[in-house]
This record gives sequence, C-alpha cells and structure tokens, in this order.
Amino acid sequence: MKLGIENISVFGLPPVAFVDLAADLGCQHISTGLSSFPFGVHDYPAFSLRDDAVLRREMIAAMADRGVSISLGEGCTIRDGAVADDYARDLDVFAELGAQRINTVSMDPDLGRTCAQFARLAELATERGLRITTEFAPSLTIADLPTALSVLRAIGRPDFRLLIDTMHLVRSGGGPEDIAALDPELIDYVQVCDAPRVPRFESYFEESMFERMVPGEGELGLSAVLAALPADRVFSLEVPLRSEGLAGMGPRERLGKCVEALRALLIEAHGQPA
Repeated sequence: MKLGIENISVFGLPPVAFVDLAADLGCQHISTGLSSFPFGVHDYPAFSLRDDAVLRREMIAAMADRGVSISLGEGCTIRDGAVADDYARDLDVFAELGAQRINTVSMDPDLGRTCAQFARLAELATERGLRITTEFAPSLTIADLPTALSVLRAIGRPDFRLLIDTMHLVRSGGGPEDIAALDPELIDYVQVCDAPRVPRFESYFEESMFERMVPGEGELGLSAVLAALPADRVFSLEVPLRSEGLAGMGPRERLGKCVEALRALLIEAHGQPA
C-alpha cells in the first residue's frame, strides 16, 4: 500500500526536510503547496517553491535520493478573485517537481461558476500531465458527497475524480456504505485522520487545519471507511496536531505514531502490509 503525509500535518516544515521525514517514516508520498503558510506552531523559515529554482532542484534531488514523490499539489482554490487560468504557472511548477496530481476546492458560492472553473483547471492540468481531484467538506462550496458527484457528472471528464477526506466524509453525513456504492474509479486519493463525531471547535476550518486526531483514536469508524475504499490508492495522513506541536513535540514523534496507527488500520481493513 502507498502511504503519504499531507502538508498541513507538518506545519510548514521546509520541503527537503519534509521529504526526509516522510522517507524516514516509511512513507513514499507527500503533498505540498508552493509556498509556506504561517501556521504559528514551529519557527520554520519561509520558503517559496514557486520563486526559488534552487530549492526546486534541491527538492527534486532529495525526492530521487529518498524514493519520495509528490502525490498531491495543493493551493489551486477557486474563489472570488482566483480562477483556473491564474494557476497556469503553478501547474508548470508542479509538473517540474514531478507531482502526480493536483487538488482543487471551491469557495465560490456559485456552483455553476465552480464547475466551469474546475473544467478549465482540468484542461490545464491535463496539458501538463497532471491528474486532478476535488474534495468536499462542510466548510466548502461542495459540502458533501452527493454534491461532489453532481459536479463530476457536470464536468464529465474521467481524469477529474474525487479526493476522499475521512473527516469531511463522516462529518458531512457520509459513511462506508456510501463509498462502497461508488464506482471505485471515481476515487483517486484518500486523506486519513480521525476526529470526534461532534465538532470540538466553533470553526470547522480551524479544527480541520489545526487539530485532528490520530487514526483510530476518534469516532469516525475508520476501519469500516478504509475497508470500503480501493486498496491501491494513496492513503495520506492529514493529521495536524497543533496542541502537541505547541507543547514541543516535533513532527517525527507526532507523525510517527500516526503512520504506525494507519498501517495497523490498513492491515485490518485490507489484509496487506503498508
């Protein structure tokens, strides 16, 4: 099985160090944006893969050396003031870095405009050899699985598929039976975390960005959800643990226990070592 670590799990860890962390923990994949974000957890230096050609070369060399690849490029959000063509240069950079796919979400409340921009972004991604996914979440324009499926039908491209985030799936009212009813080919990528059934934060965005739970320690019913998903997808840990980071726990310790927990759950779900 293919394991990954998502960008927000490491709170701005610089790219080469992120590659090394993933390899050291036995993960073959990472997600990344093209610039750092001020998470306020660790005092890491700011970086820009978009603007720093030397850093891009260093990251490419590190990935080749450590057997790690970018499974997901992030940051291509459709919203007021940001449309698909604005991301053409970013897609060039993701292709240069060898990314396999990009993910897009929408914060534009108009679903028709969202679909049109998603379709254009898919064209631009395909021109560069990139696959494309979208995810749904209660805080986004595409709030749940039925809406996401309607968007896929409207776009009608086999290379535009779903990213399933386990927290967003369950919190939006979905579950393993909904996943099992899908054509597996609609699902291209999986982000894994755990969480309580009832939100702990007033802001859904704050909880999802900063404080999720180690797989198996929450109430999402992860074993059943993972068993319903195709076994050959990338299962990538999106587990930001801000409270532990602020308490002095580094990314290796935080993410190490998450990797081991995910491995155990995947063996339980699919009977294969991860």
